[in-house]
Amino acid sequence: MANYTTTTPDWAVSNQSAVMSGIEGIKDTTVGNINPAFASGQFKPKRRMTLTEDELVDGVARGDRMILSRAITLIESNSPKHFAKAQRVLQRLLPRTGKALRIGITGVPGAGKSTLIEAFGNMLCDDGHKVAVLSIDPTSSITKGSILGDKTRMGTLSRRSEAFIRPSPAGGTLGGVARKSRETMLMCEAAGYDVILIETVGVGQSETTVRSMVDFFMLVVLTGAGDDLQGIKKGIMELADAIVVNKADGDNLVRAKVTRGEYERMTEFIRPATEGWPTHAYLASAVTKMGLPELWKVIQLFKEMTTKSGVFQRRRDSQLLDWMHAMIDEHLHNLFFGDAVITGRMPEIREAVLSGIISPTQAVAELVKMFDITRAAKKKVDLFEA
Repeated sequence: MANYTTTTPDWAVSNQSAVMSGIEGIKDTTVGNINPAFASGQFKPKRRMTLTEDELVDGVARGDRMILSRAITLIESNSPKHFAKAQRVLQRLLPRTGKALRIGITGVPGAGKSTLIEAFGNMLCDDGHKVAVLSIDPTSSITKGSILGDKTRMGTLSRRSEAFIRPSPAGGTLGGVARKSRETMLMCEAAGYDVILIETVGVGQSETTVRSMVDFFMLVVLTGAGDDLQGIKKGIMELADAIVVNKADGDNLVRAKVTRGEYERMTEFIRPATEGWPTHAYLASAVTKMGLPELWKVIQLFKEMTTKSGVFQRRRDSQLLDWMHAMIDEHLHNLFFGDAVITGRMPEIREAVLSGIISPTQAVAELVKMFDITRAAKKKVDLFEA
């Protein structure tokens, strides 16, 4: 047992202040000195095991949430090595996808999206469904970081074995939010989740992206929207299959009914987001659970009607082709700006444009003329090979 002594420093204001001598022989407080086994190399902390493709595929297929999380982390990685591995895993799991109902949820910040999703998800789990919640968090253009705090706001739902919650950053490369969110969604479907809820960051560009990957799109609004309503109605309301007036409880219930009427009248002048499906406004409360069962019935009716008319499958087919075209654009963009000849000539061309010597159109023509797709593709031909 080590012997300790205490001394009173010069700065002490009374005899009650003392400093312990510490352990003899320790000169600093680095980990190696505190634990000699680390410094000598006798003990090494276990490294996190890297899962093989087979382990990832088998784990996701049997619904292992831990392995599903690691597969999604692989998808979200910007490393070319991880990208190739993730694509091979996804390709093997593709036959298990496509069976879930995909629901997008958007609304202005403060509309209560996360609280509504938690109440809605708990209700679906109680009904025997497996629910995956994918929340897209904005990525800082300065620090490149994301808070990813939505999971903490869904404490009850996150503890349920029938649910899986995954916050994802909006930033990234090779498809960004579109690719990563789509592939994360497919991974969740392969893991057996039959309802996918995708929450967006708010009213903005990501809403259009999410609309392009879901079956049913829901706009969550508040009472007394006023000028906010005028600002979003022409953009986001044209994408919504349902408008949900949230927080319709307590003293706010009367105002919520008035707001619902206002939105209902506005839907008469807006083209429906889905062919053959009229958009309506509904009341809901995450606190009292009022309106949630009715909202689920509306979504089920939507699927039934659009499946019968063929709109449901046509939308999914169109989304797949749009995704393919977007990935082609992104890949060609990366090949172009990754080409050594282009990057070498770009500073000179950029300076010529800024100096007014050539127009942007002329600059593009010159760059495209010197771009050799065959040369550029030699660097990266197969997306599935690291």
